[in-house]
Amino acid sequence: MTIFQAIILGIVQGATEFLPVSSSGHLVLVPHLFGWEIPIEQAFIFDVLVQLGTLLAVIVYFWRDLVDIALAVLRGLWERKPFAAADARMGWYLVLATIPASVLGLLLKDKVEAAFASPFATAMFLLGTAVLLVVAEVVGKRSRTIAQVNWIDALWIGTFQVLALFPGVSRSGSTIAGGMTRDLERPAAARFSFLISVPVMLGAGLIAGLDLLNVSGLGAFLPALLTGFLVSAVVGYIAIAWLLRYLAHHRLYVFAIYVVLVAILTLITL
Repeated sequence: MTIFQAIILGIVQGATEFLPVSSSGHLVLVPHLFGWEIPIEQAFIFDVLVQLGTLLAVIVYFWRDLVDIALAVLRGLWERKPFAAADARMGWYLVLATIPASVLGLLLKDKVEAAFASPFATAMFLLGTAVLLVVAEVVGKRSRTIAQVNWIDALWIGTFQVLALFPGVSRSGSTIAGGMTRDLERPAAARFSFLISVPVMLGAGLIAGLDLLNVSGLGAFLPALLTGFLVSAVVGYIAIAWLLRYLAHHRLYVFAIYVVLVAILTLITL
């Protein structure tokens, strides 16, 4: 992987991690469309570790929320009232929402890695993302705020997050759709989606970090990896701010149309 490729893929990762169009799908399809021959082992680890750049973007953007949640959880444990404060409950909801994808991610690791090598499978999963976005708009009533999230919502949204293990299914798209089918407002669903990305991306990054130790030619690979990390962090921060403003007044249909067009383009070029 070259530095130029890392920059392009970092931009793609940062822009598409939070927009409901599937960052993993784009990271598979962009090399395919440009004819880049990137070793599968390097591509998968780069795709996962570069998410740490977008993880940094989430932490920086929501740092006050995250600090408040962490302090409330610790205070609740110390006072033996873990669910008394709203921020403490939110902390536990984030943990609960993480469990389904964490467990199944470990069980399906080999199948997920195989899917990352298939542009055809990615195109099919992109069509699935479009369906999720349309269903969310049709079914959701958009009548609840993030302050009204409960444990059932968290588990439901976490289950939707399992779908995003496969390239082409947008993590933000599936979790935003999950929140909207529980009648959350679009910005509230997006905000919860971004918050639950923190433990998921951190866990995935740690696992990929262990795999990184087994990559041949690691020294030559690190500059590209660090470049992708920095680029995805900056672009990711911009994408978060933009999407939250956009969803306050717009629907998800434009993203559904976009992923359908990308899927069709991919199928045509196979």
